[in-house]
Amino acid sequence: MLIDSHTHLDMKKFDSDRDQVIERALSVGVRQIITIGIDTKSSMKAVALTERYPSVFASAGIHPHNADRADFHDLKHIALLARREKVVAIGEIGLDFYRNLSSRKKQRELFQQQLDIALSVDLPVVIHDREAHEEVLETLSSFKRNGFKGVIHCFSGDYNLAKTFIGMGYYISIPGTITVKNARQMQDVAARIPSSKMLLETDAPFLAPLPHRGQRNEPSFVIHTAQKVAELRGIPFEEVAQETSNNASQLFNLPLPT
Repeated sequence: MLIDSHTHLDMKKFDSDRDQVIERALSVGVRQIITIGIDTKSSMKAVALTERYPSVFASAGIHPHNADRADFHDLKHIALLARREKVVAIGEIGLDFYRNLSSRKKQRELFQQQLDIALSVDLPVVIHDREAHEEVLETLSSFKRNGFKGVIHCFSGDYNLAKTFIGMGYYISIPGTITVKNARQMQDVAARIPSSKMLLETDAPFLAPLPHRGQRNEPSFVIHTAQKVAELRGIPFEEVAQETSNNASQLFNLPLPT
């Protein structure tokens, strides 16, 4: 069994064949999929998908790219969505100082506000951290409380940074780009971190792994990420699939797949 811990199945790129995408995932053993909100509209769509597909669960949140457009009403809506039955996390939240599509000030404010929501509803967080490692660490450290947990999505740091996040109780999520030859830093992280703190993700429709580079990514492709991790760690594919699925189930409090 595999779990794709981070997708964006609500996006238009899936409108023409979403049923088939989920069927393909199930056919290769991807039994559960987390589809991730990036604003109130996409979070609502994500929740709607959970009602249509038994294997799909959702997170609700506002991506840092959308921080400048977010207001009090959006935050209130996210807090309400967070209480829906199959919403298992708050996210995608965090800081992005690479593209700077929203002001850093508003990103910081929104990040803190959504961490507050996560604490209030007792849900884990899905963290976006791009070129903002120190500030993300500082912010999460200020929220460090017993039981507060989450995952660093599409991890982009080195092994020492991964160890720091893990020491704070966070999981590290490995994307499909680990399959690319020059992704040596990410491969080093995947080879060395404790298997008990690793998740797998596609970030579909983005970041397709080999042999599908340049194509639309989809949850069934997470199998290639699992295969690469198994190769790097020198262990059976089945062991990677089982352990990362157990980790995702524990983090997101997922039911046993039917």
